[in-house]
Amino acid sequence: MKALLQRVTGAQVSVNGETVGKIMQGLVVFIGVANDDSAEDIQYLARKIVELRIFDDAEGKFNLSALDVNGELLLVSQFTLLASTRKGRRPGFTDAAPPEIAEALFNQFVQQIKTVGLKVETGRFQTHMLVEINNDGPVTIFIDSRERLSSRTA
Repeated sequence: MKALLQRVTGAQVSVNGETVGKIMQGLVVFIGVANDDSAEDIQYLARKIVELRIFDDAEGKFNLSALDVNGELLLVSQFTLLASTRKGRRPGFTDAAPPEIAEALFNQFVQQIKTVGLKVETGRFQTHMLVEINNDGPVTIFIDSRERLSSRTA
């Protein structure tokens, strides 16, 4: 499972002109679900995202998490995070989970994030979305749940 986080001062996602999710200060998180993702990936990524210290403290240093600042989260499914560009000029998506599996895991991820008590909004799965982001910093961070496997041996 892959996540692209953007620290924002505000963001919203619309489908066919209708706003389906809107947040103020917090994180926009694009989520890509891979074929072999599991509940362990969901738990690792959810915890990492809400505890990652990427908000400024009083001295302007990254010492605060979304939990610390009561940040809001806008979660958007994005299978293109699983794109492979190794060959040719057209990206391949064979690593991305099929829609029915990806949607179920994405929904489980959303529920896991909601357990921490922060405001959570989402896009709409498998639709064309317009995402408006006021990236703060800019701060953009990529997390891959497979990192948890390599950190166990380090």
